Amino acid sequence: MSAWLLCAADNPAHAAEPVLQLSFSKQQQLLARADLLRHPDVRTIEVPADSAYKQPMKYRALPLLSILRDVRDVDVLQFKAEDGFVANIPTALLSGGAQPWLAIEAANAPWPPLKAGGRSAGPFYLVWLAPEKSGITPELWPYQIAVISAVTPLQNRYPQILPAASIAADSAEYRGMHIYTMQCAACHQINGGGDAKVGPDLNLPFNPTEYFQDNFLRRYIRNPSAVRSWPQLTMPAFSEQVLSESQLDDLLAYLRHMTQRR
Repeated sequence: MSAWLLCAADNPAHAAEPVLQLSFSKQQQLLARADLLRHPDVRTIEVPADSAYKQPMKYRALPLLSILRDVRDVDVLQFKAEDGFVANIPTALLSGGAQPWLAIEAANAPWPPLKAGGRSAGPFYLVWLAPEKSGITPELWPYQIAVISAVTPLQNRYPQILPAASIAADSAEYRGMHIYTMQCAACHQINGGGDAKVGPDLNLPFNPTEYFQDNFLRRYIRNPSAVRSWPQLTMPAFSEQVLSESQLDDLLAYLRHMTQRR
């Protein structure tokens, strides 16, 4: 790591600055926003299809890997947001063609609020310049990031989310579990297993396959606001481009199976 980068904890001048925590076995740091914006790799980038703002956006940003010392032995990067949203992103996606950047909101150039009267996506937001090249879905665009850390895959840390041992690894139930870990675990736990604290548990005390008719559950996953609407609704819609019909079938097979795994 270059000498330019200061730890906010050791720099009283940045005590009120937003900080980004990095938590790795060989890298424990608190990075102040002002210092990140002085990084020599900072550029102005244009994101043609921004996931959070649903429009083209321009940011001051850093290539994500420019602030991480060594992720060769890391399976998954975890991005924890201030509101409890958690994105677990396989490190294999970082070196692909999708091009991950850490967008940094400057104090003198705030971004627009995500909704009227609300906050922006800042101060730290993971954006992708070419998400289509690696199948990057909206759940992999975490914003208001507080911590980036190294973790093992979710199912290794929370075995209660696994299908029964008798279920084949190439089954719909197992494929559905992997869809859950990529698309749903950012907000929801299963059987109390998971990192997120935003949405309800998907199996305790009951599973949505038990209290939704199948056609309405499919409609709810596709577009939650078309089935239920309330001011605090945060669940995004999942189009067929993000979640295909066959993937939705697998996810529902997994959820139905988990009703037997409480």
